[in-house]
Amino acid sequence: MVLNLGQDFHFSPFFHLLSYKLAGRKEFMAFIEYFLIVFSFLVLVSIAIAKFSDNLGLPSLVLFIAIGMLAGSEGVLGIPFDNAETAQSIGLVALVFILFSGGLETKWSAVKDVAKEAVIISTIGVLVTALLVGLFLKFVFGFNFQQGLLLGAVVSSTDAAAVFSVLRTRSLSLKGKVNSLLELESGSNDPMAVFLTLGLIELINFPKTGIINIALTFLLQMGLGGLFGYFFGKLMALILNKLKLRHDGIYPVFSLAYACFIYGFTALLGGSGFLAVYIAGITAGTENFIQKKSLLRFFDGLAWLSQIVMFLALGLLVFPSRLLGVFTIGMGLSLFLMFIARPAAVFLSLSFSPFKWNEKAFISWVGLKGAVPIILATFPLLAHIPNADLIFSIVFFVVLSSVMVQGWSLSPVAKFLRVDKPLPKKKNYPIEYEPVEGTDTELIDLFVPFNADVAGKTIVELGLPKDCLITMINRDENFLVPSGGSVLEEGDIVLILVNKDNLAKIKSIFAKEKGK
Repeated sequence: MVLNLGQDFHFSPFFHLLSYKLAGRKEFMAFIEYFLIVFSFLVLVSIAIAKFSDNLGLPSLVLFIAIGMLAGSEGVLGIPFDNAETAQSIGLVALVFILFSGGLETKWSAVKDVAKEAVIISTIGVLVTALLVGLFLKFVFGFNFQQGLLLGAVVSSTDAAAVFSVLRTRSLSLKGKVNSLLELESGSNDPMAVFLTLGLIELINFPKTGIINIALTFLLQMGLGGLFGYFFGKLMALILNKLKLRHDGIYPVFSLAYACFIYGFTALLGGSGFLAVYIAGITAGTENFIQKKSLLRFFDGLAWLSQIVMFLALGLLVFPSRLLGVFTIGMGLSLFLMFIARPAAVFLSLSFSPFKWNEKAFISWVGLKGAVPIILATFPLLAHIPNADLIFSIVFFVVLSSVMVQGWSLSPVAKFLRVDKPLPKKKNYPIEYEPVEGTDTELIDLFVPFNADVAGKTIVELGLPKDCLITMINRDENFLVPSGGSVLEEGDIVLILVNKDNLAKIKSIFAKEKGK
């Protein structure tokens, strides 16, 4: 039996079920079995091969897309898949989970100081990039300006997952606020790229659409997206703390449905659903709620699955032979984006920011393209924009070349520009603490530095407040359960359950030096 995921494939499971029941129960069951085998095989292969990408310093998305291309019409498995609508639907659903997960993991306390700069790059920077690309394609390759501008809007967003996967595999972090800016900007520029793409498609298909109407639509989408995102993020934490469900497994189910509801509700009322789910994730992440740590792990796994499925679908959709025909345009556009458009947008956006020139230069280089441009490239296809097939092939080429060139070079460029620092070692403990509503306690870890006054003292001699408890001592990666007579040593990491009101006092006790 041949699995056909082409034009006869409908996204709705209901139509699947109806058509295959009419054809016979056996054929339907055979289709399901074949589909599950192929789907699970591709996902497992993607995970296995992605392990090798860590050693190569190559973003996993390249391998996921490559596997999809090898499995597609012109690949080894020869799976026929040319339905842009299906690929787009998969991509949009996957992006909801990816953005919500990214928002939950974003620490607002770390990024709030660069929020203004991130918003400027995510809006003005994206617009500048699109305009420069439109002019470049018009005067260098003879594109119609509107189509060139559309292509610029499609490739204007960056991919946060690709950036940080490379930096983490090289055990590097970034100095100052560069890391925070890249994190927030990469996660928040997708809504602007989506808006520009859809707005330009509307303008091309309906030339009478006024610029003022498009500008008002932008304000409405971003305004509602931000408002609903903040509201539903706060509401999520409140609901989770009030629900007190008897079965822990229901919490992920609720959160999954809640994220989908945020996107659908916001989009239905004319707002940016992507912006709403991202801001909702950030807002909820600032709150303490039941099952928070388990939900973070759940959405992290769901985000990985979403990325794999999305990249595989997009890889299946492309025809590798068509990429050779756009090599000149694609490579020219990639180089223009890397060396002119992105740097111009970043330096202009950060003109009045406190960032140094080397930090701006590195931020300029971190313009990796990911799945969002490929998904956006399906919109012109479905809208029957002239040269839509050409636009899709160019965008796909740009994404691959961007990740290949910039993905390999992020680490050495960071070192060259002196914005790198060692990646902090992740602390793992054999116990976890999850605060619930109504509690004022927190689990913290404190380091016993050289010449610390607490070194050489027993726990009962420290003079700690009565409402705090030292639960564990990490000594040379050996975990010790302490008693009152346990003696602290220099280099120990002490895990303390503490009342938040006494946090400053306890930190001062551990920071005090001998003889002072």
